[in-house]
Amino acid sequence: MHRIEHPRRWFSAGLMAAVALAIGAVFGGAGNGVAASRTAPTNQSPPAISGTTEDGSTLTASNGNWNGTTPMTFAYQWRRCDSNGGSCSSISGATDKTYVLKTVDVGNTMRVRVTAKNADGSASSTSVPSSVVKAKPGPPPPSTNGCPTSGTGTVDVKDVSLPALLLIDGQRISPTPITRSTTDLTVKFHVSACSGRPVQGALVYVTAVPYSQFSIPPEAATGSDGWATLTMHQDRFFPASSRQQLLAVFARARKPGENVLSGISTRRLVSFPVHL
Repeated sequence: MHRIEHPRRWFSAGLMAAVALAIGAVFGGAGNGVAASRTAPTNQSPPAISGTTEDGSTLTASNGNWNGTTPMTFAYQWRRCDSNGGSCSSISGATDKTYVLKTVDVGNTMRVRVTAKNADGSASSTSVPSSVVKAKPGPPPPSTNGCPTSGTGTVDVKDVSLPALLLIDGQRISPTPITRSTTDLTVKFHVSACSGRPVQGALVYVTAVPYSQFSIPPEAATGSDGWATLTMHQDRFFPASSRQQLLAVFARARKPGENVLSGISTRRLVSFPVHL
């Protein structure tokens, strides 16, 4: 005689089995589901270095891109390499995200090794080499014989010192020739130094000789082209003679702050034609 299973008991057992399968599908069975969803770090793009590769400058490491279970922490190790990025050695104590370049690094390249770590493991990746570390620029080169050793154009008068001297090497006047009816004279003087370089900021003084033929204007500073422009007005003793053919003009160029009779100052006596 065959035993007949009670329908309610079969239903209850089937229901329990279905529930167990559903739970397993959601949470995973022992030994595969949970463990398979957790992974150690893997690098997707390497770390990189930013900053100026010059003695005394600060370099900064980026972490690069990583896959793996989070949270993830990062550790750093800076390495000094040869100029081609090889023969690297770890720098003792250089384990921060930033690194300040030192004199010993000059002529070498730098790399940084980043280690990513999570609960499932760790992995490392190293940056490509930086450019070659350069020495820190030194102070501006000293002057030679009172002249700056750099540049070829206009020189500021403050950068000229003894034994160099200013030179008045050009003069112009308007109108020319000077006549009895000339009331205003515009005179220009050019100042140079240091092998003919135009001097900016030199103070130029002018006066007619003998005095009181034309007024004495205030000193004028030379511009970036080395020229100073001054205006003189006819005075009571012009012309100095009814047969006057030249107007003599005394000119002086000097450095502001220096004694008018010393330092790098220079003087010159020039003349311009007079037609009475």
